[in-house]
Amino acid sequence: MENIPPFLLLGGITILGFYAGKIIRLANLPSIIGFMLVGLLLGPSFGELSKLPFLSLLRYDDLESLSFLNEIALGLVAFTIGSELRLKTLRAMGRGIVAIILAESFGAFLVVLGAIATLTWLTDGQPDWPMALIFASVAPASAPAGTVAVIQEYKAKGSLTTALYAVVGFDDGLAIFIFGFAAALAKTLIVADMPGSVEPSFLATMWVPVKEILSSLVIGAVLGYLFCFLVRRVKHNSEYFILVMGFVFIALGLSTIFHMSLILTNLVIGFVLVNTRTEALVRKVGEQMSSIMPMTFILFFSLAGAHLNLKALPQLGLVGVIYILARSGGLIGGSRVGAMVGQVEDKIKKYVGLGILSQAGVAIGLSLIVASEFRDLGAEGARISASIITTITATCIFFEIIGPILTKIALTKAGEIPEDRL
Repeated sequence: MENIPPFLLLGGITILGFYAGKIIRLANLPSIIGFMLVGLLLGPSFGELSKLPFLSLLRYDDLESLSFLNEIALGLVAFTIGSELRLKTLRAMGRGIVAIILAESFGAFLVVLGAIATLTWLTDGQPDWPMALIFASVAPASAPAGTVAVIQEYKAKGSLTTALYAVVGFDDGLAIFIFGFAAALAKTLIVADMPGSVEPSFLATMWVPVKEILSSLVIGAVLGYLFCFLVRRVKHNSEYFILVMGFVFIALGLSTIFHMSLILTNLVIGFVLVNTRTEALVRKVGEQMSSIMPMTFILFFSLAGAHLNLKALPQLGLVGVIYILARSGGLIGGSRVGAMVGQVEDKIKKYVGLGILSQAGVAIGLSLIVASEFRDLGAEGARISASIITTITATCIFFEIIGPILTKIALTKAGEIPEDRL
């Protein structure tokens, strides 16, 4: 079908996603799996693969024109995460949260680095360090929307829930830094082997992710204090949401202009709110947010499902399988080590790693950066570019499906989901 109006598409996706979520709940699975299945069935990839083009109601052009909805959803998710991170609660966990974030991020990086280096050594006779560095640099990136959607759907509360909010909120900032460092090193190694090439400045390359993180934190804090100044003067509850949306839009726009992390910028706005305003005010803002987040998740995950490229699955190969196993082991094992070092309570130590496996938009975005910057670095750069795009696209399908399921299992085993929500 041609030229379907966007509003008709959005309306159909919303209704179908809503009921698909209810049906998937009967199988004791998170609703977002149903949302993604709706998007997958209506997306271009499934239509092309199944030879049933009439199912492809969402074409590539439609996905491109609706991409702004994904950014809005991520902005709202990040704001929600930030508004759950009370300094008082984080201080109670002490160094545990910091230890977990550092250990799971660097754990994923180091395990994937070793696994890909070993694989290339076994197949090629020597380790391919540039490729290993690139795959390892993408591994720490998470998809906070999946974890937050499960937490909110099941009304989870408790120390593990707080830990998950903190980990998926802040580890993307660390992931950006790790990516910048590893990508710069990989580029240096590739260029060093190219005759007559001038090596790029390592420090100049490293400044890019550092600037992104710092500017996100500073701009987010400025917007957060301005938001708090205005929100305390609101007289009607319905007006809170207007201010939230306005500031999320502003943060998204500034993130685009100054190349900042939209997740970190919006997270800091929520963080400033929850730590400078009264609990009653924060609760009123949260009540307004809770009315729009279910709709946000339906659209976000349906469109995410439509973006999944099923044709990439047959090309997954041994590198993809090793990446899945190594990333999962690095995140789960690293978070457990961090929890032990930080001496957090037992249920966080056991289950926090299961709740942070989701991976999608940020990882794909980083792989696109690699493709853009490495394809002109000779045959080696072009090979790495092609491999990272194919592999990360395919593995994200796995992580987007299994991640929310494992998050629900973790919260259930920790006893943080009320019985009436199971």
